[in-house]
Amino acid sequence: MAYLQSVRGFTPKIGKDCFLAVNATIVGDVVMGEGCSVWFNAVLRGDVNSIKIGNHVNIQDGSVLHTLYQKSTIEIGNYVSIGHNVTIHGAHVRDYALIGMGSTLLDDAEVGEGAIVAAGALVLKGTKIGPYEIWGGVPAKFIKKADPQQTEEINKKIAHNYAMYASWYENN
Repeated sequence: MAYLQSVRGFTPKIGKDCFLAVNATIVGDVVMGEGCSVWFNAVLRGDVNSIKIGNHVNIQDGSVLHTLYQKSTIEIGNYVSIGHNVTIHGAHVRDYALIGMGSTLLDDAEVGEGAIVAAGALVLKGTKIGPYEIWGGVPAKFIKKADPQQTEEINKKIAHNYAMYASWYENN
């Protein structure tokens, strides 16, 4: 069973039909919607400020979500995929966005609806990524505009695949 802990009077709130891997860690002021999955070794630390997660979000293995005390929060929209070993520190990610493996989003960064952050990218503090934009690199820069329909299809497919993967663990 995942490790859930109350901190400073805040207890994680997990929506229905969520999968939490056996060694996922979720502490403090974390509110998660329905149908989400938090995978192996992921850490959601809502100890110093709030983490709000929409519906059908997948937070893949080794990812870390944290904030700045009294300064930044995390807001994740619906149907967002957060790749393996991603660090999100006080950033906001809108619906249907895809955050590539090993990328880092720093405080007050914003990732627009349907946007894609490439694997290994470093999104600096305060960066604003528009809807359906693709960004990559260190530091991350605008690469190109993505086709909204194609991006939504890709991001929905990944989110739905993770719901399927989570279902494999229901009886274990």
